[in-house]
Amino acid sequence: MSWMSRNKVISAVIAAAVVAAGAGAYAWRQARGAAPDYRLAKVERGSITAAVSATGTVNPVTVVQVGSQVSGQLKEVLVDFNSMVKKGQIIARIDPDSFALRVNQAMADVEAARATVLTQRANVAALYAEVSRARVGLADAEREFQRNKMLHEKNFVSAAALDKAEFSYRTAQEQVKVAQAHLAVGESQVRNVEALVKQRDSQLSQAKVDLDRTTIRAPVDGIVIKKSVEPGQTVAASLQAPELFVIAQDLRNMQVDTSIDEAEVGRIREGQSATFTVDSFPGRTFRGTVGQVRKAALVVQNVVTYTAVIATSNPNLELFPGMTANVRIVVDTRQNALKVPNAALRFRPAGVAEARDSGGAGDPGGAAAPERTSDKGGSGQQAGAAARERLVKELNLNAEQQAKLEAIMNETRDRIRAIETEDKGERRKRAERLRAESRARIAEMLNPEQRKRYEETTPGRAGGRRTAASGRVWMLDDNGNPKAVNLRTGLADSTYSEVVGGGLQEGSQVIVGTRTDAKVARSQPKGGPRFGF
Repeated sequence: MSWMSRNKVISAVIAAAVVAAGAGAYAWRQARGAAPDYRLAKVERGSITAAVSATGTVNPVTVVQVGSQVSGQLKEVLVDFNSMVKKGQIIARIDPDSFALRVNQAMADVEAARATVLTQRANVAALYAEVSRARVGLADAEREFQRNKMLHEKNFVSAAALDKAEFSYRTAQEQVKVAQAHLAVGESQVRNVEALVKQRDSQLSQAKVDLDRTTIRAPVDGIVIKKSVEPGQTVAASLQAPELFVIAQDLRNMQVDTSIDEAEVGRIREGQSATFTVDSFPGRTFRGTVGQVRKAALVVQNVVTYTAVIATSNPNLELFPGMTANVRIVVDTRQNALKVPNAALRFRPAGVAEARDSGGAGDPGGAAAPERTSDKGGSGQQAGAAARERLVKELNLNAEQQAKLEAIMNETRDRIRAIETEDKGERRKRAERLRAESRARIAEMLNPEQRKRYEETTPGRAGGRRTAASGRVWMLDDNGNPKAVNLRTGLADSTYSEVVGGGLQEGSQVIVGTRTDAKVARSQPKGGPRFGF
């Protein structure tokens, strides 16, 4: 065989070997792709802190709006933004000229009224004299009448003289009455003008008060955080006092008014610790305490929120009123809790449908979530059956209780399916209300011992704390295949969930993902996809 032929044979053998190696590598990669490489994490013990995150606004504890009770032109404005003021300090003046004139006019009215009182009292004195004169005339007429009467009895005077004396006596009596009436009228007039004097005095006092109100004073010690007027501006106080200044009483004590969603407000309690950050100080954390949870609801675009007041100190005056705060309120803490990564609870092996335990095994109070059930029932009916079986076993329900439980759960499932709305958020809220109603009905049919055990194992909220909920994680069996493990979880934070029941032990390895998922996540460009154009 020539050397050329030998070279051809060698080349063919090498080419065949390369092809075979490539085929083997391809087959190996295919086989490796068929068996995913799982990422594992340990079940360990540690602390878990559940918190509610929200946004709020930094505000002073006490804010006083300073207005004007009288109308007029501002003559002086003696403070500016950030001015420190003391209680009673003059901060502005309204032109007092017109009010001073009103005071002078009121003083003149008072003097005129007092002069009228003196005149009326003199008239009353004259009327007293008139009454005395009438009484003297009455006494003289009475003596003349008695004398003529006695003489007429002895026939010394005629009957006509007696009649004339009697007439004079009766006339004198009436004159006394008239004089007394005039005296009563005069005394009434005196009282009237005395009341007029009091009225004029009140008008004078009101005019002096209005004159004093032209001087605007600080009602509290504090700092001016808002000024709405300038000298020369006209202030019109009609139905309400116009706002001239806003004074914060003490900026060393502040509060954060936080908007809490209605789904989370049940977990907020007075005295809970809270932390917050503001954009002005990145990386810095401020601390506070929940001082109040206001029961007045705020509804904005059908979103219901409640205000939680976070009390905090501001000794260095670094926090300004109006700053936006990102608040984190610690609602519960577990120490030395057995915890599992949340990624393990979210993981599902390829080809395994996601467990639908909302309202089923995880919610003994109702049916599966409406958006997760099929027309024929599907996983929702299976989950409901699992929930019934678990309740019957854990609560030791008798036959009558089992019948009531099945009727309640079937009714709840039908009512959830009958919800007519395209809005998934609204549909979820209505379904959750129906499940809560169902849980309440189930609790009513239980005896005290069963009810206590039911409340401890029912997913939801009790007393402001999240109670146990069902979940599922996956572990590797002896053959390296995923194996499902059901468990009940309690408190949860952003990374871990507390394990309160199930087949997990400390040190157990659970699946949190695959290597392929990690590579895809690392290869994904930050900031979203990028395009070649």
